Amino acid sequence: MIDHIVLWRLKEPADAPRFKAILDTCAQLVPGILRFEVSIREEGLEANADVVLVSRFADEAALAAYQQHPEHQKVLQQLGPLRVERHVLDARVPA
Repeated sequence: MIDHIVLWRLKEPADAPRFKAILDTCAQLVPGILRFEVSIREEGLEANADVVLVSRFADEAALAAYQQHPEHQKVLQQLGPLRVERHVLDARVPA
């Protein structure tokens, strides 16, 4: 299994709910998505990012299919102009 974790810092933090709503449309794009959770910064909790995606894929092929999916590519085009920074960590996890 592969965990795919992405954090974004946005140009306008107030756009986080819209960013999340757009990203949430990717939750069921391909078989092999085992987990797909998008969260936004919450007042009173420590954060140095505005949005985080915590997802898990059955294997590298499922992650690659997600990343290459045409709908995912459209979402990236929508989200790109909203962000200042993007940090990602893909990690193998035991089954």
